[in-house]
Amino acid sequence: MMRSLYSAITGLKNHQISMDVIGNNIANVNTGGYKRERTSFATMLGQSIRGASAPDQPANPADPPAYGGTNGIMVGLGSTLGSVDKIMTQGSSQYTGKDTDMMIQGPGMFVLKLGGNTVFTRTGNFGFDKSGNLVDPSTGALVQGYEYDTGTNDWSTDTGHISFKLGDLHPDTTGFPDYKLTSFSIDQSGILTGVYSDGTASATLPMYQIGIAKFANDAGLASKGNNFFVESNNSGVPEIGGAGQDGRGNIVPNTIEMSNVDLSQEFTDMIVTQRGFQANSRVITVSDTILQELIDLKRN
Repeated sequence: MMRSLYSAITGLKNHQISMDVIGNNIANVNTGGYKRERTSFATMLGQSIRGASAPDQPANPADPPAYGGTNGIMVGLGSTLGSVDKIMTQGSSQYTGKDTDMMIQGPGMFVLKLGGNTVFTRTGNFGFDKSGNLVDPSTGALVQGYEYDTGTNDWSTDTGHISFKLGDLHPDTTGFPDYKLTSFSIDQSGILTGVYSDGTASATLPMYQIGIAKFANDAGLASKGNNFFVESNNSGVPEIGGAGQDGRGNIVPNTIEMSNVDLSQEFTDMIVTQRGFQANSRVITVSDTILQELIDLKRN
């Protein structure tokens, strides 16, 4: 009798956690780059009442067995929280028209530096600070990428923060004197190409390439808040490279990724969770009623 009470309590607790997860999903329905989560339950270790027995093995294989085997009897002791999984499916896209907004179509994460620490995000609503650094505007985290070296005509091997301003001089002042940066664009490979002009002629030059990190298990990343993730023991190490390379997604410029929360799915899960909570509450009520009957036996 007491087992049913405690089993129902575990059910109540787990459904409370499930409702917390659903509430968090709904709260972030309009959070850019947010990935919905789901709960799964698992059975707790049960209490064994009778062990299983093997069937009779006659000495002579031709003789029929005297008795067959029996299954064990075990009473469950409730449920436990199995996991809270991140669903890393692609969110819908929203066109913004802003030059520094970008979305990853496919797997991968933007790489940023915040306070000297590396963080990762799917949210690409970036902007410039007064020094010309490309940053996450809500935290000031610096967007990381590869710089183009005009001396070697190749990309740097290590990532660094992306920084430039309109009006910057062309790095090759010998071939392009007085050419100033007038505009820039971002392509699907995440390459920022600058347009330099002296007022009469113009020249284009690649400046940076956005760094994209991929993980063996991106669902294993640890949430850090502010739409940031950090590496965990089960995510694998980040493999950083250019967009569209080695299985990384492509960049969609002038667009941001929205949340992948589906309200119809969340409301359906909410109904199922509510009914599960009610059912476990009813088990506690009925168990209490039966206990009351036992107490009343003494009075009668």
